[in-house]
Amino acid sequence: MKPDNTALAATPTRRNFPALAREYYELTKPRVVSLILFTAVVGMFLSTPSGLPVLPLLLGTLGIALAAGSAAAINQILDLRFDSGMRRTSLRPLPTGTLTTRQALIFALILGVASMVILALWVNVLTAMLTFITLIGYSIVYTVYLKHATPQNIVIGGAAGAAPPILGWTAITGEVAADALLLFLIIFLWTPPHFWALALYREKEYAKVGIPMLPVTHGRAYTQLQILLYTVLLVAVTVMPFATHMSGWLYLSGAMILDAGFLYYAVRLYRHYSDELARKTFRYSINYLAVLFALLLIDHYRVYIHGALQSALY
Repeated sequence: MKPDNTALAATPTRRNFPALAREYYELTKPRVVSLILFTAVVGMFLSTPSGLPVLPLLLGTLGIALAAGSAAAINQILDLRFDSGMRRTSLRPLPTGTLTTRQALIFALILGVASMVILALWVNVLTAMLTFITLIGYSIVYTVYLKHATPQNIVIGGAAGAAPPILGWTAITGEVAADALLLFLIIFLWTPPHFWALALYREKEYAKVGIPMLPVTHGRAYTQLQILLYTVLLVAVTVMPFATHMSGWLYLSGAMILDAGFLYYAVRLYRHYSDELARKTFRYSINYLAVLFALLLIDHYRVYIHGALQSALY
């Protein structure tokens, strides 16, 4: 007889403080949040030609991190039944019973309220408002409705995951600029091929718990085609920071290499599918986004330093 994971979640075993702290930390999805936070910080640095004001940088980063952690915890509370039935998520703190839903909810609310207070009082109201909308968009709109209502859940819900660079940008400048929207667009188009690669090799798990991911509703071949098409769109958009003079040749050169790698995986996945190839595509996509944003940051300060040296010399 299968254990009732939901029941287990109501009676956690007694843990010492370091172990319990680790469980709360895992509730924030730290690996996901770290990438989200990195793109937000890059947005901060790209928003200004040179040095950043220290207080908005530190408090903006903290506020966005707390909001992302709160959204991740709420997501796991609402998805407990589904997480318990999937191998990929069954070892999370709630399905295993190491934390109760009550503990997780209190924790999520503390993080969320702290985030809003920090952003509204010490950063700016616009960032607080946009962060709140993003938190609700992911933890409620996506988790409760979109994820279970349409195979386009990742596409529509991806708007919340693509918002961090805008949040970082507004934390420093107090306004939403065209360049910030371009960063948003890059992540928005990156999200479907990233998650659909995961959904391909986890198709049976999603089908088992009744989540209508694209491979479940439209089949593997259709999903492989969509991954390829979205990757092509992503490649086109990643050239735009150079075309709009947001970045220089260093970024463009690196982006073209990264894009070639993503296209290589997408084409191979389309022509010769295997679960292992889907896993490699998923892993590559994570490194792709991290390195792409690192290139944007490095190129931004390369241009600034070059300009400062020229001014000093001439």
